[in-house]
Amino acid sequence: MEEINMTDITLAPDSIVGDIAARLPGAADVFRRAGISFCCGGNATLADAAAKAGMDLPALTAELQSLIDRAGRDAPAETPALIDHILTRYHDTHREELGWLIGLAERVEMVHGDHDEAPLGLTEALVALRDDLELHMSKEETVLFPAILQGAGAMLAGPIRVMQAEHEDTGQLLRRIEHVTHGLTLPVGACGSWTALYTGLRKLCDDVVAHIHLEEEVLFPRVLAA
Repeated sequence: MEEINMTDITLAPDSIVGDIAARLPGAADVFRRAGISFCCGGNATLADAAAKAGMDLPALTAELQSLIDRAGRDAPAETPALIDHILTRYHDTHREELGWLIGLAERVEMVHGDHDEAPLGLTEALVALRDDLELHMSKEETVLFPAILQGAGAMLAGPIRVMQAEHEDTGQLLRRIEHVTHGLTLPVGACGSWTALYTGLRKLCDDVVAHIHLEEEVLFPRVLAA
């Protein structure tokens, strides 16, 4: 099969499932629906994962390619508007959602901790994600984004590499959340709180991937090319 690229997102038989899930908005949902693990089984290749799930590899690749084709299509054309979009759509939203999700995770772990499918360790993982994102977003808000708006351009190659390394760390935390929640799979008869928790987590995790993608594939290349 021919290799398909969009910058550093690659869809080929030997592409790693976990890398795709961490970088391509919507891929996690595709994998969840297909029963493909991208946390514990995240080191599997696309070909092996498709075979294990009983899926047609070209069909799976085509579905993922459609996500690549859509990703970033509606990003604001002007950099100030793009930064404002990142701040309001992602920074503010992550802070708000993590606040109530951590509380809800604590409740579910406390009430259902003896259940075989309880998300033990979820609260700790969410606190780690909150702290990771807060530090990262603060750097962007106080240093990187103001420098971009002042026209620093190519001089920001070093700081941008730091942000990209931190994005990798964030991706590992998302895998940890997937792991402790068994792929965000609800047990039969899950209560309303447990259901609300996983619904919120699904949106949060997908939002974080979309946030990272927008910076990695749209904002940072635009800045460095200026």
